[in-house]
Amino acid sequence: MHRICLVQPPIRDFYLTAKRTFPAGLAAIAGQLRAEGFTVEIVDALAGSKRRIKPLPPEMADLVDFYGPPDRSPFGLFSAWAHHGAGFDTVARRVAETRPFLVGISSLFTAYADEALATAEAVRRLLPEARIVVGGHHATALPGKVMASAAVDFVIRGEGEAAMVALARALVDRGALDQVPGLVWRRPRGKLVLNPPAIIADLDRLSPPAFDLVPRRAYRRGGRGALQITASRGCPYHCSYCAFGDPAAPPYRRRSVDSVLAEIDGAAEREEIGFIDFEDENLSLDRAWFVALLKGIQRRFTPGSVELRAMNGLMPSTLDDELLALMQAAGFRSLNLSLGTAVPRRARFFRRPDLRRAFDRALSGAVRWGMTAVGYIIVGAPGQPAGESLSDLLYLARRPVLAGLSVYYPVPRTLDFERCRQMGLLPSTLARMRATALPVGDAAARRRTVTLLRLGRLLNFIKALKDRGEALPGPMPLEEGPIPGVDDRRVLGRRLLAAFLYDGKLRGADAAGTTWIHPCDPALTERFRRTLRHVPVCPSGHRSGR
Repeated sequence: MHRICLVQPPIRDFYLTAKRTFPAGLAAIAGQLRAEGFTVEIVDALAGSKRRIKPLPPEMADLVDFYGPPDRSPFGLFSAWAHHGAGFDTVARRVAETRPFLVGISSLFTAYADEALATAEAVRRLLPEARIVVGGHHATALPGKVMASAAVDFVIRGEGEAAMVALARALVDRGALDQVPGLVWRRPRGKLVLNPPAIIADLDRLSPPAFDLVPRRAYRRGGRGALQITASRGCPYHCSYCAFGDPAAPPYRRRSVDSVLAEIDGAAEREEIGFIDFEDENLSLDRAWFVALLKGIQRRFTPGSVELRAMNGLMPSTLDDELLALMQAAGFRSLNLSLGTAVPRRARFFRRPDLRRAFDRALSGAVRWGMTAVGYIIVGAPGQPAGESLSDLLYLARRPVLAGLSVYYPVPRTLDFERCRQMGLLPSTLARMRATALPVGDAAARRRTVTLLRLGRLLNFIKALKDRGEALPGPMPLEEGPIPGVDDRRVLGRRLLAAFLYDGKLRGADAAGTTWIHPCDPALTERFRRTLRHVPVCPSGHRSGR
């Protein structure tokens, strides 16, 4: 019996969003392998809530100056660096228990590449005879760096379902490795061979994902099953910061509606589904296709029994009032709207259209049909002035939407990655290519980025107060000594907001009520404070009881 084990490694960072770590890609590969007669197991190191606080790595030590100590206020950011998930040796033991001849390790994000390689090294120590292959976007973009590890035998570039089957067959039958799509391998003298990236033309020919191999209880929401679906791959847009903007990226392809609905039906047969996240880059791009999908979902679930989300973001220009009404009826309760920027020249820099009118239309439709929204903007990109980002934040302040600030991080094989390289802005290590590391710019630029993050938190707190029907506090200096009532974050937030409105300083507070001033850019905070005097901040609608 030929056993294969697929692994989602642990990660180390300030936080983990469990609903974003569902190993859908591994389930898809496992389904294809199983359909071809292989015995497959998935070891998901991130299943569960295990979290161990660790010291900041030396290359991250300067982040203490930006984030400070633990902050109980609504404006706090990050403080505790942690290992999320099982330890590397524990993962290796669980892999060894499956007795695999082939181990596939996921390496999706460059920032977490070290954890993927540490997992490979731990597995190699226990299974010296097994073959280890690494796949995912990081491995696709930087195969040489992955293959530099002696623990790694192969890399798969591109889409892994067919490639993993071909690799497993070649290893079992001693076939030719040069016939395995996407494979990176070593010749006897160590020279790397890179086969062309694997691309699956007809997504409907794939076998259903092996969701039964995923520890589903770890990903339940509200006591019911949660499902992550990818209904299409690729993207026809060419945004400068996104890997799909690379001319060599796989083309945009879409599954049939029947295929997607069959996947949902298969999952619903095993457990009650209460949440479905579509991980597509452009779920609503083809209107007729999307309408058919929404109507199919509506027929399968009773009203209100399932929530739909598109957490990777929706393009506002693809949405209209009729479509939003159908989305709400099918189960959408909140919209993740990809704005990017409201500054036209920055939109051109990002190679995106000017979305302001479409964004406002989408928000109007969301309000009309009782849905909330988060509008996402990019901050800290190469060549992006902080003043422009503050304008974006104030643009969101005037609208019925929460502000979502996405800190730019360099993604290999993108236009902005090359811009960072040419400008000397790339971080010194792969681990720093993450949003929480404030990766681009000198200390002053990074301080401006963290200031924008805190102002975004402050803006959303103001919106939350308005959602509750509360008047904003007036400007008031902070009294000497600890603040009382710190157990109530709203009360604490109101007091710190009043102090900000008085002197423009962003403060944090600990469990004893002792406060401190966060290091921020004074020009940004003062401009924001002055603007609040005459800009009507719009409630977000998230807590208005709609």
